[in-house]
Amino acid sequence: MELAYYSDLAVQLVNSEEPERGTDGLTSVEAVRDLFGPSQQVARRATEADVTRLRGVRGRLRAVFEAADRGDEVLAVDLLNALLLEFPVSPQISGHEVRDEDGRPKWHMHIADYAANAGASYAATASMGLAFHLTELGADRLGICEASPCRNAYLDTSTNRSRRYCSDRCATRANVAAYRARKRLESERSGRPERPASRPSGPRPEPTGRTAEAAHDSSPATER
Repeated sequence: MELAYYSDLAVQLVNSEEPERGTDGLTSVEAVRDLFGPSQQVARRATEADVTRLRGVRGRLRAVFEAADRGDEVLAVDLLNALLLEFPVSPQISGHEVRDEDGRPKWHMHIADYAANAGASYAATASMGLAFHLTELGADRLGICEASPCRNAYLDTSTNRSRRYCSDRCATRANVAAYRARKRLESERSGRPERPASRPSGPRPEPTGRTAEAAHDSSPATER
């Protein structure tokens, strides 16, 4: 099963909108067709109705990522199951179009759908791909970018489950912002006036050398 490809469809759809920035890239039939990538046969079926249809699916998929990101795995699964029930698919063995070095078919699992429209077809494939990703790798592999104001969805494929940002660009921006914040804090701390040192207790030490001479010259004259 081409898990990476199918689950990436969910990420692409969710990230077609950036709520925190007030931008939406899913505004036309052409935008819908661009989401399909190489699946041009299905993309040609796209209509204006699919724009509205996929916007609704997009919000539901974002809710899956947000639930998983905050650790609510049960809710994430429930939301994803609802999508799977509404947009079913039929897994099939495929490979006639792909051959190995000996000319034999490279058999693999393929998600086939028989949806009545392009939007439902995309929703079915994206939801199933995300479901396989979640069950195979874990719900904690679904995340929301921590770099404000991005909030894009991402799939964590790191070996140590350490990913926190949707891209290297966001990671760099967040690291730079954290560095500048630390420098400002250090600057504020260094700019505070120091408390005066307390005078040592006990008798004052006797002056020596030139200091003693200066002290003697400045002392009042004594009677002879």
